[in-house]
Amino acid sequence: MTETIINEIETGNILSKSNLPVCEYSVNPYVGCTHACKYCYASFMKRFTGHTEQWGTFLDVKNWKEIKNPEKYKGKELFIGSVTDPYNPQEEKYRRTRALLEQLKGSGAKLSIATKSDLILRDLDLIKTLPNARVSWSINTLDENFRADMDNAVSIERRLAAMKAFYLAGVRTTCFISPIFPGITDIKAIIRRAMSQCNLIWLENLNLRGGYKNVIMEYIQEKYAQLLPLYHEIYDCKNRSYWTMLDKELKAYAAEIGLDYVTNDDSMTRDFNAPPVIVNYFYHEQIKKSARKDNGSHAGTARS
Repeated sequence: MTETIINEIETGNILSKSNLPVCEYSVNPYVGCTHACKYCYASFMKRFTGHTEQWGTFLDVKNWKEIKNPEKYKGKELFIGSVTDPYNPQEEKYRRTRALLEQLKGSGAKLSIATKSDLILRDLDLIKTLPNARVSWSINTLDENFRADMDNAVSIERRLAAMKAFYLAGVRTTCFISPIFPGITDIKAIIRRAMSQCNLIWLENLNLRGGYKNVIMEYIQEKYAQLLPLYHEIYDCKNRSYWTMLDKELKAYAAEIGLDYVTNDDSMTRDFNAPPVIVNYFYHEQIKKSARKDNGSHAGTARS
């Protein structure tokens, strides 16, 4: 097992103005991500941070001056974890995400937190005090063997248990079915498993480019050879008909089980006790280009 290279770094304002379609500010307490997801689009950040190490083997711990006048972010949407997991295992020691939440307490900011971890349970009491907070967990399989092939994060069952704890505590939760692996991710099974303990179900497609495209294609060839022609059609020939078909299929399934199905709609205004809404969010290109523009001018952000 490769040893993780950890450094502490000084940074300026921890909140960065964002061009992402889901927030006004992106907040990343770490550079890099030790969950080491094989499909991680944020590995492109190495071009801006100067890291030459393999993605997933390094983590820079950010130290910043305490946020002054946090109330100026009242009503603003802040996304914690746009290009790192704020609950990497190292957060247990360094507590940078905890410090961030404490500094934003009482600010009135609308916080969204994305993670693959149940370490966030440590901060449930604090997050409950933040109005309009919501937390999303990435879950793209119920198969622990496939999950273990793809990332070093905690098990799917632990993620689901954390989601349930937050939901029962009155915090808005999202089941982020991402990335959807064609022919592998059983979306309907995940929806059935999570729909009683979340407010949103996001659907995001697997997008392959850069260095990790070869990694995933080689994995498919080795473990799912029968799917290789499909992956070639989607990722080499750029044929989007699979996603069009999947969109129609899932829209029909949502109607069958009585859930709303929308496109690019966070639905923050829905009643907490309403059934979850399924959101088609097949916009990797938009997110990637915006993230590059958002973070490329300053080293210090990365995505799990």
